[in-house]
Amino acid sequence: MKNLILIRHAKSSWEAPLKDFDRPLMKRGILDAHEVSTNISKYLPKTYIIWSSTAARASETALIFAQNISYPIESIIYKDDLYTFDERQLEKVIKSCDNSLESVILFGHNEAITNFVNKFGDVFIDNVPTSGFVSLQFDSESWDSINKGKTHKTLFPKDLK
Repeated sequence: MKNLILIRHAKSSWEAPLKDFDRPLMKRGILDAHEVSTNISKYLPKTYIIWSSTAARASETALIFAQNISYPIESIIYKDDLYTFDERQLEKVIKSCDNSLESVILFGHNEAITNFVNKFGDVFIDNVPTSGFVSLQFDSESWDSINKGKTHKTLFPKDLK
């Protein structure tokens, strides 16, 4: 069994004239990330690793979640190739995961996340919102052979308000 949790980065700011990659979280994003991350403990596998896009908004979100779930921030693995909006690229990264790992939490971007969970999950999600949490389970021993899995849990900021 393989477990994959996809989390879309929190709401980011467009105020400063920065490159997309460098956009930071806005206040609402920070609050939403804290709200969701403090409500996911019961949905987490016993052991897991965290991967994050290197974009500022994704890595800042990963740090907030890691702190709130007591995951050592120095153990977060940052991957340049997770800075993608294309689900085929996201799928390629996920399928390259080492098979010794049972569970991965991944922080990334839309449209890649929404399209991935709709391709691989069994519940249609119109849009995974910022700070959205989607847990998928696959009946597979190998990451490179995952196919249609089960959408185990979704948790979005609006669910907590």
